[in-house]
Amino acid sequence: MKPPKPPLPKGRILLQRVLGASGDVICISDVTKTLSVSRIEAAKRLSRWSEQGWLNRVGAGAYVPASIDTLGSERVLDDPWVLVPALFSPAYVAGRTAAEHWDLTEQIFKDTVVITGQAVRSRTQIRQGFEFTLKHQNPEKFFGTKPVWRHHTKVLISDLHRTIIDMLDDPLLGGGIQHVIDCLNTYFKRNDRNDLKLIAYADRLGNGAVFKRLGFIAEKRADVHQLLEQCRARLTSGNAKIDPALDCKQLISRWRLLVPTAWARAEIT
Repeated sequence: MKPPKPPLPKGRILLQRVLGASGDVICISDVTKTLSVSRIEAAKRLSRWSEQGWLNRVGAGAYVPASIDTLGSERVLDDPWVLVPALFSPAYVAGRTAAEHWDLTEQIFKDTVVITGQAVRSRTQIRQGFEFTLKHQNPEKFFGTKPVWRHHTKVLISDLHRTIIDMLDDPLLGGGIQHVIDCLNTYFKRNDRNDLKLIAYADRLGNGAVFKRLGFIAEKRADVHQLLEQCRARLTSGNAKIDPALDCKQLISRWRLLVPTAWARAEIT
C-alpha cells in the first residue's frame, strides 16, 4: 500500500485555487478576486510563483502555467489566440489569420496577425514561442469585430467583411496582394457576401486606397456592378499602390492605382 502523498504547501494550494478560477492567462485581477488580496500582494504572489517555476510570465501582470505538471493543471498553452487579450488589448485577430478562420483561404500561416490599439515598437514579436504580426490602429477604428471563445478566453476577431477591408487597407496583413485577391474572389462566391457592408466598412475606415484596390480587383466580375459604382464615386485624388511592397510603376488611370509593369501589360494583351 502506497503511503499517502504529503499535503501541498499553503502557497501551492493558493495557486491551485487561482488556476481553477482563472482563464488560460492568469492576471493580477484573477489573484485579487480569488484570494481577496490587494493588487500589490497579488503581483508579489505571481512573481514568487514565477520564480519558483510554477508560472511563466508572458507580459506585464500576465502569466501562464509553466507545464502540464503545474499542480495537476491540464492547461497547456497551445493556442496563441488566448494571449491576444492579455498582451495586446485593445486588440483583435485580423488579416490572414482571420481569413483562415472565415474559410477565405486554405493557406496556413505560422504567425498570428493582430491589430492593436497599443503602440507597436516591433511589428513582429515572439511570445511564448508564438509569432505575432502586429499593426497599430486607433481604437476608434475598431468596428466590425466578433467575439469568439478559444478555450477559456474570449478573443475579438474581425468579422468576414472587416477581414476583407483590413487586407485591402494593408495588403501585408493579408500575406501580399495576390493572396488578398484570392481571398476576395472567394468572398464574392459566398452566400453571405455583402457588398454594401464592404463599402460601409471602407467608408468608416477612411482610406481611399481601399476603394481603388477593391474596384480594380473586382471589375472583371459580372456580379459587382453596384459595388463598382460605389467605388468609382469614392475615388480620391492622388495615386495609390496596389501593394506598397511591390515595385509599382504603371498607372491604371481609371482607378488612380499604380501596379507592377507586368500587370499593366496583361491588361493590354
